[in-house]
Amino acid sequence: MRFASENELNTWVSEAERLWLFLDYDGTLVKFTRTPDIIKPDHKLIDLIKHLAKKSRLRLAIVSGRRLRDIQTLLPVEGIYVAGTYGIEVQTPEGERIQREDYALIRPYLDRLKPLWDEIINGHKGYYLEDKGWSLALHARFAPEKEAIRVISTIQQTLDQELITDEYRLIKHKKFLEVSSAKAHKGKTVSFLLNSFPLPGARLVYIGDDDNDAEAFETIHSFGGVAVSVAQYFGYIRSSGGDYVLKSPKAARKWLENLTRWF
Repeated sequence: MRFASENELNTWVSEAERLWLFLDYDGTLVKFTRTPDIIKPDHKLIDLIKHLAKKSRLRLAIVSGRRLRDIQTLLPVEGIYVAGTYGIEVQTPEGERIQREDYALIRPYLDRLKPLWDEIINGHKGYYLEDKGWSLALHARFAPEKEAIRVISTIQQTLDQELITDEYRLIKHKKFLEVSSAKAHKGKTVSFLLNSFPLPGARLVYIGDDDNDAEAFETIHSFGGVAVSVAQYFGYIRSSGGDYVLKSPKAARKWLENLTRWF
């Protein structure tokens, strides 16, 4: 469904008997940091999430591309679902840790790739190789565009295409490339959570800002829920299939404050 105004969205949400809310983190709740290794908890955001977590008619899940331990550092909040590395690793509100993939099966291939990627970017500025354990990600947002395209193309040539098809997934943008388990997929993660921990009668909302969240949007729509896009802070909105658009992480957080009054 599409909402012509925020009031329409608010009415649909506030009328829910129960609500299951799925939230991305970077670009949705906070602005992007320069590199993922910058981990600075936002205490106002923590207080907001804690407030929401205490609402008996509201269930909250954070679904992020960051590692689980990083999200737990950024949001040390009890009583919520936290899904890291796109949902390969999940912690329930009760503290149960779920690994949806066998690390021992995934990691050897990544260990083969890592030194190759290190060698390719060695001596070049503006690149950051992030090892999430379950995945390898190359960030090139601050590298010269033409060079970044060449480097990422070279990186991609190191990949075993048969493995990418069956066991691993490739996430690629103009200045970003990541290889992870095929289960590192926000849409599959939302489906896993909804099927494993059903909340009958709840209305569903997913808020996110990029193509990875768009995969979750498809899933949330298939369950009759609503997808809300957040415009990225550096000034554009991706075509992500949202039912409504909030202009920025600041606007998203302001909207979340409404939930503390409705539920």
